Amino acid sequence: MIFDILTIFPDLFESPLKEGILRRASEKGLIHTNIVNIRDFAEGPQAMTDDRPFGGGEGMVMKPEPLALAVESRKATAQSVKVILLTPQGRQYTQSIAGELAKEEYLILVCGRYEGVDERFRAEYVDDEISIGDFILTGGELAAMVVIDSVTRLLPGVLGCSDSAAKDTFSRNLLKHPQYTRPRVFNTLQVPEELLSGNHEMIEKYRFISSVTRTLERRPELLKKERFTTREIKLLRQYRLYDRVKAVQENHRENEVSG
Repeated sequence: MIFDILTIFPDLFESPLKEGILRRASEKGLIHTNIVNIRDFAEGPQAMTDDRPFGGGEGMVMKPEPLALAVESRKATAQSVKVILLTPQGRQYTQSIAGELAKEEYLILVCGRYEGVDERFRAEYVDDEISIGDFILTGGELAAMVVIDSVTRLLPGVLGCSDSAAKDTFSRNLLKHPQYTRPRVFNTLQVPEELLSGNHEMIEKYRFISSVTRTLERRPELLKKERFTTREIKLLRQYRLYDRVKAVQENHRENEVSG
């Protein structure tokens, strides 16, 4: 997987890309990251990448020419490339979208700044627009790092345990179960006996029920699209969770109909 990062602040990426899983993935040749300074494609002694908006208004807008030249310079090196603009106006990023992007071979991540980018660049060069949430950052660099990190860990061979990504929170529409490690007792709080039993069926049952319970308590809206197996439904009934789950799902369907 190749990531090209188009930014006016290339130094922001130096440390994050050299740490942890991203560093190991790069050393293994599983990912390649190229940091492209948009200013290198700007004209004039000032290498201006932004200007005042037509029609007036607050802030500055990123100019189309340097962005277009930067994208074209990278597209020339490969056939299959997807250009993504990091912007608060994009579709909200999810684990499902990370899975989509992990199937691509080459991503160009354009880090927006200021009041945004010239609309003509967006219309002509951008294939997808992504937002990491309903809040405003000073630029798209941190959002680009979120995309790189979340996509990289889904690539085959990146994580030490092949099941890690498959069993993450949001791999289903459920939050992950609580996790424990040594010591067995911390501040009088003990590790649940089920996890110490050595009984794999009991452990899996405990983790599933804990996962559903935590989702009901913290993010019930996630359950609206979750589908359970016959065995899981039996467990939900056994632990008196089934009616609560069904209520969430039925409420969602009613809202869809009324909407």
